[in-house]
Amino acid sequence: MLMRTDPFRDLDRLTQQVFGAATRPSAMPIDAYRKGNDFYVHFDLPGVDPASIDLTVEQNVLTVRAERPPVAADGAEMIVSERPTGTFTRRLFLAETLDTDHIEADYKAGVLTLSIPVMEAAKPRKLAITTHDDAKQLANNPVT
Repeated sequence: MLMRTDPFRDLDRLTQQVFGAATRPSAMPIDAYRKGNDFYVHFDLPGVDPASIDLTVEQNVLTVRAERPPVAADGAEMIVSERPTGTFTRRLFLAETLDTDHIEADYKAGVLTLSIPVMEAAKPRKLAITTHDDAKQLANNPVT
């Protein structure tokens, strides 16, 4: 349902292997799975104001943007600053079998959950089987 290729993530992995360090923090990890007729994606966004989250879908590309501002304590001297801040963007390439017109989004406890229904045409369905065995028997045994 999701395209597994993310050229930017692949480039980051390659850079990390070559230089031994990540070029950007992994600030928006996801889990994605299908359950029944819906596809779910969970984004970890702790400390993000829900009003700063922006979701767009354009030509089956879902873009999630969120902002986490730096802690600004007036007159304080920062001792350690390891939590990533700034604007984070994640793009997911959605399959054409997903109904992007009916995506539902919920933000709770620092996790953004998207529920994306599978289109009716892509859902598994039973097919009827016809047989012509009765017609063969009638032709071989004509009624007199």
